[in-house]
Amino acid sequence: MNSEGGKCRKLSGATSFEPKGQFFKLDHYFFDRGRRRLLRKSVIYLIFAKMKPLDQVELAYPNSHIQKVHEHMGVLFFESRNQIFVVHLSSLRITGFGGRAYFRNGNIEQAEKFFLSALQEAREGFGERDPHVASSCNNLAELFRVKKDFDKAEPLYVEAIDILEKHFGTDDIRVGAALHNLGQFYFVQRKLEKARVCYEIKRRALREAHPEYADTMYHLGTVLYLQGEEKNAEDLIADSIRILEAGGKGESTLCVRRMQYLAQMYTKSNRFAEAEILFRKILHMMELSKGWKSLDTVLIAERLALALETAGRLREAEELLERCLNARRNLLPVEHIQNAANMLYIARVKMLIANQLIKTDGSQAMDELVIARNLLHVSIRVARQVLVRFVEQKGNKKPIGAPRKTGKDADATILILLQSLNALGLLEIMKLGFLGSSGYDHAEADAALRQCISTFQEFGPELSISDSPHVKAEYLSCLKRLDHLISNGMTSEIGMAKEIKDEIQRIEGEVSKAGKF
Repeated sequence: MNSEGGKCRKLSGATSFEPKGQFFKLDHYFFDRGRRRLLRKSVIYLIFAKMKPLDQVELAYPNSHIQKVHEHMGVLFFESRNQIFVVHLSSLRITGFGGRAYFRNGNIEQAEKFFLSALQEAREGFGERDPHVASSCNNLAELFRVKKDFDKAEPLYVEAIDILEKHFGTDDIRVGAALHNLGQFYFVQRKLEKARVCYEIKRRALREAHPEYADTMYHLGTVLYLQGEEKNAEDLIADSIRILEAGGKGESTLCVRRMQYLAQMYTKSNRFAEAEILFRKILHMMELSKGWKSLDTVLIAERLALALETAGRLREAEELLERCLNARRNLLPVEHIQNAANMLYIARVKMLIANQLIKTDGSQAMDELVIARNLLHVSIRVARQVLVRFVEQKGNKKPIGAPRKTGKDADATILILLQSLNALGLLEIMKLGFLGSSGYDHAEADAALRQCISTFQEFGPELSISDSPHVKAEYLSCLKRLDHLISNGMTSEIGMAKEIKDEIQRIEGEVSKAGKF
């Protein structure tokens, strides 16, 4: 290759690339293969302050006496007469690289500038319908998606797909990848039908032999499930698991997670036999790989127990939950919220067992309720202590990302507390059915349910979790149970009857509205 009359030779080398304020520094050691020697280190500073196209930038270069053309990662450097001219491709690569670097570091504003510059360079250097433009469109669209600037993101996704389809055809893997990004974009906004179309097109493009086919089936299955097509969703996710197992990935974290999701879907669909098979399969793998000294094993065993409870196999569920509690006590502090949750689950199973026993063995039934009541009192105490700690820590400075995790933990904790108080109220109402009015103390049930309501009103706004659909549904259950007590004269305090009914109506409206999204 010639450059302004001089002969150029291609050199190999090692490069480092790092941001330096408004500059990017490119260090390169060139190795002359012809002469078998290492040339002097060359340092290039690329100025991005004004985002000027790099094919117009002059760069001082120490080895100017060597006429050469060098290519590294698609970047072409032309050097002649003490100058280097960088073509559009280098500008596109480097601005794209800089944008991704800033994006990974959380500097969204600076990343956006780089990605916009990369898109401009791609359009000017390669034309409006070139795949480089599609790549730049996709990068910028992903950034807008993270910013939740959806109106700007969507046309960029669509433009990228349109370009790639015209260049490579609808069955190309690059088109499939772009469709996946658009599908995820629609999914997070719950535009399920549009997400479904994207995943279905990608599925047809990939075909089963492709390694990403199983992932596409899984994502399509999750969309169908949210659309109410449970059977089709279950079949797709089961097939995605089968493909992973056939590829030797049956014990991978990804496959295990999908098996758990499918087992929970089976449980909700009352397909208890299929759910049990999957949970036992996962538990067996966990016992062999991690043993009962791992919380992962305990969690799977607990989910199996809850599935058994739903199926009505209460003694099996009770035995497994007690084993989980013993394991947790060896692994966690006594006052840990997971122990509180475990005790709540055992108490609820014992209440169901008591309900079965009342007609055949009333004494044993009451013994089960006493144990359940004690477990619920401990669960309530522990959960309340944890919530108080969350409130105390709220004002402290946390690292980036910590508030989100704290919010999820607080959400789970208040849910356990409300469920425990609600269960305690139900337990006291059950005693009325067992013992009759002479053995019923309305104050216990009334106090538990009012604590449930006051807890939501106290901690919900304080921890910004009162909008959680699960928490709100449990709060609504407490309200309805208290309303039942008031309506049937099972409590001495009836002055709040209208307030309770008004609150029920308000929360029902909010829960119904949230269910549409």
